[in-house]
Amino acid sequence: MAEGTIKRITDKGFGFIDVGTDKDLFFHSSSVVGATFDELREGQKVSFNEAMGQKGPCAENVSPA
Repeated sequence: MAEGTIKRITDKGFGFIDVGTDKDLFFHSSSVVGATFDELREGQKVSFNEAMGQKGPCAENVSPA
């Protein structure tokens, strides 16, 4: 599993993870495991699996690190 830091969380049920590259990874609230989407906070370390979504790379199985 890869690790990153939550850069931004929206009130629309998705967020972005800073993985140390130019592009942040999108994640949807349905991809969160081991916690609820509402428990995640910006700046929090998370682990995830990188996958390919409809609009490009995304994070799945997002969980607090």
